[in-house]
This record gives sequence, structure tokens and C-alpha cells, in this order.
Amino acid sequence: MSGAGTAGGADLVLGVDIGTTSTKVVAYDTAGTATAQHSVGYPLEEPEPGHAVQDPHLILDAVQRSVRAVVEAVGAGRVAGLSFSTAMHSLLGLDAEHRPLTPVITWADTRAGTQAERLRAAPGGLALHRRTGTPLHPMSPLPKLVWFREQEPKLCERVSFWIGVKDWVLLHLAGALVVDHSTASSTGLFDLAALRWDAEALQLAGVQLEQLPEPVTTTHVLPGLTDAAAAATGLPVATPLVVGAGDGPLANLGLGAVRPGVAACSIGTSGALRVVVDRPVVDPLGQVFCYALTPGRWVVGGAINNGGVVLEWAGDALAPDLGEEPHEALLELAGRVPAGSGGLLMLPYLLSERAPHWSSLPRGAYVGLTRAHRREHLVRAAVEGVCLQLSVVLQSMRLAGLRVDGLRATGGFARSPLWRQVLADALDMEVGFAAGYEGSSFGAALLGMEALGMVPSVEVAADLVTVQSRVAPDPAAAGVYAQLRPVFTDLYAALVPTYTALRRLAPALPVEHPALPVEPPAGG
Repeated sequence: MSGAGTAGGADLVLGVDIGTTSTKVVAYDTAGTATAQHSVGYPLEEPEPGHAVQDPHLILDAVQRSVRAVVEAVGAGRVAGLSFSTAMHSLLGLDAEHRPLTPVITWADTRAGTQAERLRAAPGGLALHRRTGTPLHPMSPLPKLVWFREQEPKLCERVSFWIGVKDWVLLHLAGALVVDHSTASSTGLFDLAALRWDAEALQLAGVQLEQLPEPVTTTHVLPGLTDAAAAATGLPVATPLVVGAGDGPLANLGLGAVRPGVAACSIGTSGALRVVVDRPVVDPLGQVFCYALTPGRWVVGGAINNGGVVLEWAGDALAPDLGEEPHEALLELAGRVPAGSGGLLMLPYLLSERAPHWSSLPRGAYVGLTRAHRREHLVRAAVEGVCLQLSVVLQSMRLAGLRVDGLRATGGFARSPLWRQVLADALDMEVGFAAGYEGSSFGAALLGMEALGMVPSVEVAADLVTVQSRVAPDPAAAGVYAQLRPVFTDLYAALVPTYTALRRLAPALPVEHPALPVEPPAGG
């Protein structure tokens, strides 16, 4: 069902963005104006090394509470529908009664590293990547499912359904077990060209077709809420729900980066660079991803694990004296140092890395350290490392035959003049910064407006999104980064044997000192 009309007076669509650490709901009108918003956070738990999981009930509660708060602010009568964005690559196992048997396993979970590398190295690995659009990396549900089959076979026998976090939310809000083409295309189990589950991938994963949700278009409309969901959100039962898409592709919509050659860049905790194309494509080396967006539109690019998290680490490890919110002070320190950080490079792989190598092996490294370097050099090198990694992703996109001649950016980093300038210099491109920072929720709302017949097409995004400012590259700094980029790129290959050795040694090298035995009191 698509193209459903809206009730009289209903002029707002709620963009529901189910993120990694919070859900944010924003009400938008057809002019792109945000009229109300609310967010509720939830923890990302790491009970064991490599695990990154969440409680699905907390996420559902966050969605319902956030929607209810926005509905109370704008009035239920103005809400034409809900449309959804989701963090990609999540996995959740349910029993036959739709009760969770696992937590939500997020994209950040790396326990399937060995399985991903084995699949990637197999003779059909590259063909599988190119067919499904999803790199063989532990973020992806395919290696996660192989891990469960090998490590938790008894649990697998009890699982009736394998779904994603947005599928779980929609199941409870609308009573339907469906997955949109965009989110499905990030599982490693979905044939991009045929738009159906891939038989070979399912065989590798050890799952049956009936264990997966029904794939539907991103503009598919579910006709209403369950009674329980209507009571929880304050909306009428007949409120339509647009299934929506993954947060990465939707960020392109939310930034207005929908026309040929215009890329979207985001840096939050992680980062990504993506461009919309009219046909699915993965480069011969398998360095980029390709995910569905809407019929006739795909998004190609690369994601990096290490964005703002690198600056957070720098605050904790290098500048604990700057307090609990050291970001501005850290960036002020980094601004004292010229481009190139005095010959110091940081490989920012604190959480391993995705594009363009798609490997769980790498670890962070400083290279070129001398006695002349101070804290400010280490901080600037960290910022430069993130931006240089994005420049390597851009290079991979161009090697895949993609045209990238315009760039729009968003994310928390965009508030910092230093981050903005280093990004423009490292990419050697002018960067336009949108007026708002809520790319994925606005993208979801636009998709919902198209599905509900409120706008003619998501192409209106290019005109609705205002570029508030532009930053041009500084020629001298861009020249420095052009010289450093091949050195930065070559370091990855040079350090692979070191990464391999460190992974082998890691279990015997704890991060924290073991607790010392407590001496009994004298005379005791």
C-alpha cells in the first residue's frame, strides 16, 4: 500500500529515528520545518569483550515515549503518519510467540570477526558482497548468524524469527512482521538486484526463508496501530505507519544529497560518506557498500567506525584535567597546531574499522612521534586521522566509478570550525553544512510524506534543505594532506602483520592491572 491520502488538518509527519544510543522523534511539515521533537536514550551494553548489545524492550519504550511526547506537543489531529529510520545491521532472535531470545546485537558488536574474515576470504566472498551490497564484516547480520550457528547451536534451534530492531518496533506498533528493502540490504542476506532474500546467503547463515520478515518497499504503508500502541503513543488506531529505511541512506535525503554527484558526509560517534545512484553498484575490489533507498535509488559509499569517538578517547586519555566536557578545549588545543601535526599521523582505528578495508583486525596507532610533539599535536592528529580516513573512502568511491563533485555534511562535528576546515582540507572539496543536524529523522519524514501523497517525490529534499554555510579547502593545508594521504593509506597494509600478532597476544595482555590480594590487618 502506498500513496494513501491524509486526513483533513493532518499536516505533520513524525520522523522516528531509532539510533544506537537513543530514539529521536521530530515532527515536520511539508516545508521541512521541525515543529517539535523529543528523544529518549538507552544504554549500549558491553557485557563481554566484543559484545555490543541492547535491551529491545527499552528501545520499544523509548520509541513510544518519544512519539507520545511529540504528539502531546503538536496535537494528535495534526499527525498524518509516522515514518521510521533505524540504525542498520542489528539482529534479534525471537521465539514462535515473538518473545526475544537474544538481546539486540548491534552493528558495533565484533564477536563475529573470525566468521566475517572466513566468509570474506572464501572463493565466493567478493561475489556475495557485490550481489548483496553488504561487506563481509562483523557488523553485518550474515557473519553474526554464522557465529550463532557455530557458538550457540542450541539457542539457534529455539529461534523462530531473526529480525532487526526496527522490525521489532513495527511488530509491536502495527502487528506486522516486515522489513524494508533498505534495512534488508544491510543484512548481507538480500539480493540487491532481485530485491529478495539471497538463497546462497541464507544457506551460509543457516536460516530458512520463513524465519525472516517479509521484504517491502521503504514507502510501504502499514494501515494503523495496534490498540496497545495507540494507547501508548496517544495516536488514533488508524494512524498510518510508513516502514521507512536505514539511517545511512535516509541521511542523504535529510541533507538534500539526492541528485547525481552530490555526496552526504556525517560524523557522529562513527562516520560515513554516501552518494545516491540509479542502479546498484559495488566496485571490483569490494571497498564500498550499496544499500537500497527507494525504488530506482540506491546509496553507495563507506562507513567508518571511528568518528567523534576518537575525540572522546582523546579527552579521557590525553586530557582528563579538562573536565567531563572537554571537546571545545581539546579542539582549541588542536587549533594551535598547523596542518600535518608536525609529521605525526594517527590511524584512528580504536574500534577496528570498516571502509574501505572492512576488517576487524586494525587497532589505533600513532606514527611519527618525536620529542617535539605535545598533547595538542596528538589531539590534532586524531582529528586529522578521522578526516583522512574519510578521504580514503572518497577515493574508493571514485575508484568504483562514482562521480562526487558536491558534498553536504552533518553531525555533531559540524558545530566545530576546526573539524569543518580539516574535513574540507582532507577531502580537498568545498563542504556545505545544512541548517539542521537531524538528517535521518528528516529523511524518514520526507519518505513518509512521499508515501502518504503529501509531496510529489523525495527529490524535493534538494530544495527544502538549506545549506547554511560553506567551507572551502585551504590550498596549503589541502596540499599537506594530499602528500600525507598515500603515507596514511600505506600504513594500513604495513601494519596488518602487527595487528594479526596483537590479536593473537591480546588475551594474555589485559588492559587493566589485576586486583592485588588484600593484606590481612596486622594482628588479624
